[in-house]
Order: sequence, then C-alpha cells, then structure tokens
Amino acid sequence: MTFPEGLYESVVTDQLLAGLGTEGALTPELRDVEAAEAPAALAGYLSDVVRDALLRAPDAERVELANSVLAALGRSDTVLPGPRQLLALRRPVAPGVWALTSRPQTPLSQPALLTNARGEPSMGTELTAELDSADDVDLLCAFVKWSGLRLVEPALQRLVQRGGRLRVVTTTYIGATEREALDRLVQGLGSEVRISYATTSTRLHAKAWLFERRSGFSTAYIGSSNLSRAALLDGLEWNVRLAAGSTPELFSKFRATFESYWADDAFESYDPVRDRDRLDDALLAARGAPGSSTTLLSGLEVRPYPHQAEILERLDVERVVHDRHRNLVVAATGTGKTVIAALDYRRLGEKSLLFIAHRREILEQSRAVYRNVLGDGSFGELYVGGARPERWRHVFASIQSLSAYGVEQLPPEHFDVVVLDESHHMEASTYRSLLARLRPQELLALTATPERADGVDIAEEFFDGHVAAELRLWDALAADLLCPFHYFGVADGTDLSSVTWRQGEYDVAMLEQVYTGDDARVRVVLRALADKVVDVASMRALGFCVSKSHAAFMADRFRRAGIPALSVDADTPSDQRCEALQALRERRVNVLFAVDLFNEGLDLPDVDTLLLLRPTASSTVFLQQLGRGLRRTRDKAVLSVLDFIGQQRREFRFDRRYTALTGLTRHVLADQVSQGFPYLPPGCQVLLDQVTQDQVLTSLRARLRLTRRQRAADAATVGSVELRSYLQVASADLPDVYKGGSWTGLLRAAGLPCLEPGPAEGPLLARVAALLHVDDQERVDAYTRLVSSEHRYEDLPPRDQRYARMLFFTLWPDKGGFPSYDDGLRHLRAHPAVCEELRQVFALGLERAAHVPVRLPGEVTLATHARYRREELLAALDWASLERSARGNITGVAWAEATQTDALMVNLRKSERAFSPTTMYRDYALTDRLFHWESQNATSTSSPAGQRYLHHEERGSSVLLFVRDTPTDELGAAPFLLLGPVRYVEHR
Repeated sequence: MTFPEGLYESVVTDQLLAGLGTEGALTPELRDVEAAEAPAALAGYLSDVVRDALLRAPDAERVELANSVLAALGRSDTVLPGPRQLLALRRPVAPGVWALTSRPQTPLSQPALLTNARGEPSMGTELTAELDSADDVDLLCAFVKWSGLRLVEPALQRLVQRGGRLRVVTTTYIGATEREALDRLVQGLGSEVRISYATTSTRLHAKAWLFERRSGFSTAYIGSSNLSRAALLDGLEWNVRLAAGSTPELFSKFRATFESYWADDAFESYDPVRDRDRLDDALLAARGAPGSSTTLLSGLEVRPYPHQAEILERLDVERVVHDRHRNLVVAATGTGKTVIAALDYRRLGEKSLLFIAHRREILEQSRAVYRNVLGDGSFGELYVGGARPERWRHVFASIQSLSAYGVEQLPPEHFDVVVLDESHHMEASTYRSLLARLRPQELLALTATPERADGVDIAEEFFDGHVAAELRLWDALAADLLCPFHYFGVADGTDLSSVTWRQGEYDVAMLEQVYTGDDARVRVVLRALADKVVDVASMRALGFCVSKSHAAFMADRFRRAGIPALSVDADTPSDQRCEALQALRERRVNVLFAVDLFNEGLDLPDVDTLLLLRPTASSTVFLQQLGRGLRRTRDKAVLSVLDFIGQQRREFRFDRRYTALTGLTRHVLADQVSQGFPYLPPGCQVLLDQVTQDQVLTSLRARLRLTRRQRAADAATVGSVELRSYLQVASADLPDVYKGGSWTGLLRAAGLPCLEPGPAEGPLLARVAALLHVDDQERVDAYTRLVSSEHRYEDLPPRDQRYARMLFFTLWPDKGGFPSYDDGLRHLRAHPAVCEELRQVFALGLERAAHVPVRLPGEVTLATHARYRREELLAALDWASLERSARGNITGVAWAEATQTDALMVNLRKSERAFSPTTMYRDYALTDRLFHWESQNATSTSSPAGQRYLHHEERGSSVLLFVRDTPTDELGAAPFLLLGPVRYVEHR
C-alpha cells in the first residue's frame, strides 16, 4: 500500500506503521488521540473495518460475522437470520384519527443529499413524508412565504391533530417573510413562532428542519431551502439530510443550536393579534419602503443584549467589590452605550439624574432611550438651546447650557447619578469645572475613544488608569453589532530595525524620513489597493500616517496616481476638515490621509477601507484606527483593512496588536497565526502574506520563549517587589511569571529585596500558581488572615476552619503527610516569603474579579460566580478530609455525604483541541438559567445517583454546577466557575 503526500486522520495500526516506513521521502506526523475523542476515532476505524468485512463476506455468512463481533464486544444480543429491519409500530386506526402510513423515500438511518434533481424525490414530497411520521418538528429559516406553507400545510395539520408540536424560528430579513403565512402558522395550526425583528442585518441565514421521533430515528434537513414554493419544488436547492443514528454528533449540535436560538431574547414570540402591526412595520423597513419606521416607545421591557449585560455586571463589580463609584465604560459606536447607561440607571432605583452631552441631537436621542427603557414617555427634561428644565429632577443637558447658567445654583449633591456621554471631552475646561463642583453618588462616563488626539488618556487622567468595563471588539463583532472586516497584513519592504525606539514607540522624525524618502513604499500601497479593493474609484478610505508631512506626502502621491486624496490633521481648520469629510462622503475624493484623529472629528460611518501606514505599538490606538471603519451602514458589506508592515525592531509587540484584533491570548495566538485565524467572528478574515506571517510568528514565539533569566532581567529593570507593578510595567501576564517558577524566585534571580526562604520552600512556591484564581472578597480575606496570623486551627471560627481546609488541600491535595490541619498551617507560616507572595496573589486575584459573588446559604463556604480548583471545592463540601485526600478518583461528579451535595464538575470542552465535533455538544448552556448536562454512562434513572438527581428537592439534597472551558490552562489544571445551585427540570 502506498501513501501519497497529504493530510490524514487514520488510526495507527501495526500494518499502517509498517507501510509508512516504506515512504522514505515523507515524514509522518503522529499524535495521541485525546481520551475524550478516542471513542469516536476508534469507532470510526472499526466501522470501516466491519463494513469492509461484511461487503466481502458471502451473503449467508454476514449475520454470523456480525454476531461474532457482538460477542467479542461482550454483547448478549444476537442478530436474527435475514437480517431483517423493524420499520414501524402502528396503532389500530380509530375513527377520525390519522393512521401512520407515510414514510420518506430516503432511509431513516442514512444521510443523504437532495438537490431537487431528476430521478430523486423532491424536497417538498420528502418534507411531507417526514412531517407525517414525526412526533415533533422544529423549523429554522430566514423567511416564510405563503406559497411554501400551503404545500406542506395538510401535513402540518395532521401533525397537530395527533398531538405533535411545531416550532418556527424566522426573521424579517429583507422583508421576504409574509405575515399571512405566520398568522396561519399560529392561528390555524397552533404552532409557536419566534421572530427576529432586526431589519438591517440578520445572523440567521440557516434553513433547517428537525423531525423528532420518539423511536429514536430522528432526521434533519440542513441546506438552502426556505419555506417557499421555489425552494421546495423547482429551485436548484441543495439540502443535506442527517440521520440521528449515523451522525449523532451533528444531531446533538443541531438540537443544541436550535434550543439556544429558541431561548435567545433576539427571537421574540409572535402573537398575530398583539404583534401584526409591529411585524408589518419591520417588514416594510426591511424592504426599504419610504417613510417606514418603528415607534421607539414600544411598551415592551427593554432587556440587555449579552454584551450589555456583561458590562452592567462589570459595573456591579466595580461598585460592590471594589467600592468604585466613578466609572468609565468604553464601547464602540453603535453598540448601545446609552442603552447600557439607561439600564444601569433603571436598576439603581429612583434617583435624580443629570445626563450631559455636547449636541442637542444626542440629548434628544438619549432621552428617548431612557424613556423606552423606563417605560415612561414623560421622563426627563431638556436643557439645551431654548429649552429649560422646570423640575430639575431628571435633566438631559448640554455642557454649553450648564456652563452658561444653571448647575451652580444647585447643591453639589443634587444629582444622585451623573452620566457623561462622549466623555473624551472631559479634558476641556468646561467639563473640568463642572465635575469639580458636582458630587454625585454615581458618575458614569461613556466613550468609544478614551485616548484623545492630543495624547490625553482620560482613563489615566480621571479614573486612576482604570476602565470599569470595555466591550471587546471580538464580542461586538460576534454579536453582529459592527461591520465585519477583512484584514490584510502586507509586507511593505521597509526596514525599521535601525529606527530609534523611545518609550515604547518608534522615533517619529526617523519614521517620517523612512516613509517619505522615496516612492518605493507608495508603489507597494498602490499595488495592494489594486489587488485587494474591487473598485478603488468608489472606495471611501482613511489612511493613518505617522506625521503631517507623511500624510501630505501620501495624498500628493495618490493624486499623482490618479486617486483623489486629501490630508487632514489636528491643525486643519474645522471648516476644511468638514469639507474634506463631505468630499469623501460624496466620493469626490477617495482617500483622506490623517494623523492621530480618532474621535468624532473624523467620524464617517461610510468608510469602507482603512490604510494603516504607521507601525502602531499601542493596542488602544490600533483599535481606535480600526473603529473608524466598523460602523454599520446599509450599503457596506465589509470593511477592508490594509496594514503595511515592515521589518520591525525586536521591541515591537505584534502580540498586542493581534490580541486586540482577535481577542485571543498570546499563548494561543501563535497557533492561530500559523493556521490562518480559523476562529474569527462571522464574516471576518485575517490574511497575512507569507513574509508578514513569518515575521509575526518569529516575534510571537520570541515573546513566548523568554527565559527565566530574561524575565529576571525585566524584573530588575522594573525594580519593584510588587507583582502588580511588574505585570503592568513589563506588560506581562501571570502565566509569564508562574510557568516554571514563582514571583519570589524571579525577585531573587533579579537581585531584588526578598524575604528569607523557609525550610523546604520549593514545593510550596510551586503551589502558589494553584491560588491565582481566588477572586471573591470573603475568601481573599480569610486566606489572607490564615497566612498572616498565628492562630491555631482549633481556635479559628467554624467558617475560617472550613476556609483553612480549602487552603490546606489547595496547597497539599494529597494531604502533604501532615497529621493535622494545624501542622500544615504552621508549616506554611514558617515560610514568610511564600506567605508574602500569597498575600500579593490574593489581592491581585480580587482586582481581576469579573463577577459579584453570591454566598450559598448554610455552612458551605462557596459563592456563585467565584472560581475554585477541584481540590478546593471538594474541601469546601467536606468531601476531602484527613481520611480522604482531594486526589480521589473523581470523574466529573462527586457526592459529598457530609453536606448532602452533588458537585457536577463540567468541562465545556472535553478536548484540548480548539474544535472537537464529537465532544462539544454534551454539556452546554441553553440560556443564562437553563443548562443541558449529560450524566455519566453508568448512571441510570434507577441508580442511587440517578434517583438523587431526579428527586433532590424532596430529599433535601443540593446539586451544584461547576464549569470550566477546558480541563487545563497554561498553568495546569484549570479552575471551575461555580454557576450555582441547580434544580432538575427534565431528562431524556
């Protein structure tokens, strides 16, 4: 057997390995199959072997061969001669009850591809047969038309008559859905319909049917057919038919994804009586009908999108955990910052409000948002232009009006809540004087651009360098809030290795000389534009340059090349800048070359192309540049980003740029770069030419390969014995410090002051990394007391004793050979350097807290939304003790008899691989309150564990759900997040 060069995914056998040895010119790449994926891999191999053997066996011997395989696997059943298949179980026909007679042409146990081609059953007839034999049906499609519904309506009626359930998820995308069809589904057929009313875009382009059968032989169709006549009968439509028996992993994913859509607030339940006018308006708006609009004050409760809910929770953390009441929120334009502010105000309760902006239009729009969120059409008074407030309770005011007259007449504490929109203006004297006077209970500042053109960073200037919440670009794109981007990294041939590097940036004057010294780089830019942009003459582009001279140079060279271009900078008069923007908007020019203009002074949503012509080391500036083109418009399908990259100095940090762009950690980034960034949000692409990819990978790997000696040199340069300071100044992450060492070890290697080592310090220092996750106040306080005081274990309060056991088993999962907990604590305190490092680690963990914890009732010292290592949570539940170590044989569940608690410890991803189709859809969240959990194979409904799960409420036991993304992280075993107590709902 010969093996051609290429990709494989074959289970290695002795014969395969022997065959590979004959391919002298080719080197095999082998890897162990992860335990979570081994069953699927081995089953696939055995399936092929058995199928091949059965094909070659004579007809009379096939049943015997099958039975021998069953016997070898320890099965007690045998295949009967024939072989024969059970095709149906039928009830006797009763008067008025439809009998089960129809059957799809395609076998229920086999996948298939239907294309409406001659000689194969049409999609319409197969759907009818599927409907006639299904118990429940789910339909997911972008639009529903009457012409398609009427073809399958008789079958749908029969489904409903025999007690079947029909659920439909659809949208108003491009206005193609017909209300008459949805009305018929709900009123005539009793089905449940949920609709996405988004008119400018939709995340739902899928067309899919799920036919559930209690027999287990469920089927599904996934393809191009919406519910229309053309799709079902005579269109050139392709649809893949899945079978639950042959493609179980795909079926699990289908079910999970549909249920998540069904539970998503973006898809709203449709009631023809209540919602027909709203649906008509949305369909008209989606078709672009003139004059179509929707009413802002909807009467419906405004609920946050997931990204908004996360920001609101971060604000809770700042106020509750850190006692910070001056908070800055950074989120891209178009992501609903004002909605976030209004929702935040709503949950603060009845308080006075001052909302400050600099334009009347913003104030009017913001007041409308607050009215909608609060359900109060009379909320708020304007203070702008000729409008003056009377009650001064809820005021939407311009900074100009407040500065001219008004607020100085009020006590400084008059407003409980002050919201500053576009807060990058805070540096202005009008804002400074106003904020110096006001003393609200809560100050909330909103901006998309915290770093101003004049170099002032308002986070540093006004918020102690702290951003309370920031909507990551990755999350905004995944939520379909921003325009997707195509990013091209283009090698421009310039060599910057000899350009002076000062304070984390290149010397601007020397960069300018490199970029304007000749036209070589300009030619690269023009060639890349011609290659990457379909129609240069119709593009609206911004080019970001290193200096005013560079911008003017680029504009001149573009004009010479026949591409209309202008340059603008901070010194450009306002009227000229406005005229330049208008010229770009009207395509009288195609490119504006700019210098450090990131705020609304260069705000043009129609921008569809960005030229990044300066080596930006700051991830903040890089994202601000990118943000200039990510605003959604009806006519912009994608933002094209051309980043021109030269040979950089060693100090240049590519990791910051691509971490900001993708949301990936630095340790994952190198693999993603080499694989072409396969996990970007929908519609986004990052394409690096080979030269750029090689340079980026070299830089990333160099950062990842920093030795302990190099880390020590960094620490010596920073010169601080505080771990927090080192991480900030050196731009390091905790894994950089703790992978293969400790902070104390780094201090000693750097020659910095450090407490003396205790006896046998090494093993203890190695376990400090196991406590980096501690992130709730009560546990931080308790652990800090335990490493700082000399109290005996027996003298501690009962709650602190439990925390002491949690700390003990985290440091010594196997009990460390100590006869008592007190011996372990005394051993720990004999190491002052370890205790000091732990105190710093605990404080740092609390700073990084992402949730407000909620204490569980009773004696158990656990809190929802806090993180715990396995040995720590087992100690908290009294599962681990001096008689049983925390290293016990635990495989995902633990029953703690002492506290009557089942701990479900779930790996959301069973495999270390980024994508594992065979393991991904076993345990997953359907909503923020509903979780799908797959019990262990040995657990039956009649087993003791199964009975506990089913009847835990009446028996008085608890079930706690702990989850983690993957089994391990960069430092070993990953901690779990406690989602909280769970209640059994149903099982199948």
